[in-house]
Amino acid sequence: MKVQHQVTLAIGSNQGNRLENIEHCLQLIHQEVGTVVRVSSLYESPSWGFESDAFYNCAVLIHTFSEAEVVLNQILALEKTLGRVRLNVEGYQARLIDIDLIFFDDEVIATDNLQVPHPLLQDRNFVLLPLADLKLDIVHPILKKTVKDLIAISSDASVCKNIGALQNPLKDIPLENYNYIAFEGNIGAGKTTLTNKIAEDFNAKTVLERFADNPFLPKFYQDQNRYAFPLEMSFLADRYQQLSDDLAQFDLFKDFLVADYHIFKSLIFAKITLADDEYRLYRNLFDIIYKEMPKPDLYVYLYQNSERLLQNIKKRGRDYEQNIAAEYLDKINSGYLDYIKSQKDLNVLIVDVSDKDFVKNQADYLFILDEIRKKLASN
Repeated sequence: MKVQHQVTLAIGSNQGNRLENIEHCLQLIHQEVGTVVRVSSLYESPSWGFESDAFYNCAVLIHTFSEAEVVLNQILALEKTLGRVRLNVEGYQARLIDIDLIFFDDEVIATDNLQVPHPLLQDRNFVLLPLADLKLDIVHPILKKTVKDLIAISSDASVCKNIGALQNPLKDIPLENYNYIAFEGNIGAGKTTLTNKIAEDFNAKTVLERFADNPFLPKFYQDQNRYAFPLEMSFLADRYQQLSDDLAQFDLFKDFLVADYHIFKSLIFAKITLADDEYRLYRNLFDIIYKEMPKPDLYVYLYQNSERLLQNIKKRGRDYEQNIAAEYLDKINSGYLDYIKSQKDLNVLIVDVSDKDFVKNQADYLFILDEIRKKLASN
């Protein structure tokens, strides 16, 4: 499973409408580079290293799956889009916009094109003070000092004035209005990846299905008739136990809970995999358990067509999944959609992600968030 990188950027402007330049830059970073998770206050500071108009500065923390060189190329392209012209002259220059990559996780990178951490950050108050606003739990990997430590020993005597807050683009989507969100989808739909990403971006607690620990799963794909019933029973027991425990424990440090499954999926899969007599027994047990389970405030079904699902399954490379047939995936999709149609008291959102890649394309991720935002607004 891919893990997002934590990337810190410093943004500055001292030409034109500086505030509009900064705000437009924040929007474009959020739309094209990575999710803007935190934004510092806006600071005004004198030009550093040359004579020119005062700068507006801020710092942002973003989440992205992209590697550092990719992020560098993206922010250079954004500078060009926003009107910056890099002149081939010595020394510093006035500029409409300037975006510097300050930290990339806790990595040390030294190439011809990129140095991380930024080699001069410890000497610049207009970088350090906005960084402090982000409240990052980070230690400079070379200097072995926190941002607070670096501010205390900075040799920069220039005055940076805090002139107010900046809007975080992510605040337009108040997912914390829900206590419990469940993301569902077929095998390979990307629900676990999306659940983890949303949890990281919005400070949510995750409940993730523990399918990898189920000893019956590989056996089921080899002999479905023999292992279907023990597989479905073990999944039901584990899902019930996990959801009961996690939903009962409120995490004071998280804003809400997000899961990559809803327990009703147990019945959907059981109906497909079990013989009629086994299913009747299973249904009796399920109905007893289901009455006790809290329902999600929002149920999001990620629909993907079977062709795309098979491509995703092949890419992730789990040996026991490689022989899954399109017909099996079609039955699962039908089972989910039939379930959704039958639910009158469940807050459901169906999002077609058949042509979306929310790992590689930030715009596709924002599309999903916008669908959730519109659902929020309609409730």
